[in-house]
Amino acid sequence: MKAHKELKDEYKQKQFKVGVFQIRNTINNKVFIGSSLNLDAIWNRNKVELKFGGHRNQNLQKEWKEFGEENFSFELLYEIEQKEGDKVDYSKEVKKIEAMFIEELQPFAEKGYNAFKD
Repeated sequence: MKAHKELKDEYKQKQFKVGVFQIRNTINNKVFIGSSLNLDAIWNRNKVELKFGGHRNQNLQKEWKEFGEENFSFELLYEIEQKEGDKVDYSKEVKKIEAMFIEELQPFAEKGYNAFKD
């Protein structure tokens, strides 16, 4: 059986999918755009928060409750390809790409759930 430290080190070495995603309301096509260093985990977290009524985005939460889970989809917009030994700050990279998608798609007001940034 592996020691706790060994398991922890293996976890740190594991590469997760990094990228930009959107949660789309398939009824009105409004989207929420976000990014993560672990796309699988962020989708699970968003789904759990939405199911239990605790999502930090109140408009998305309201419409999830109104339209139902079956009318929302999780879509990958962009995945960053990670290379072994890269010295890239993926958290900065993914935020830059997320900002580009938000700039292009303008997911605000009637088009989406993102908040305007000052």
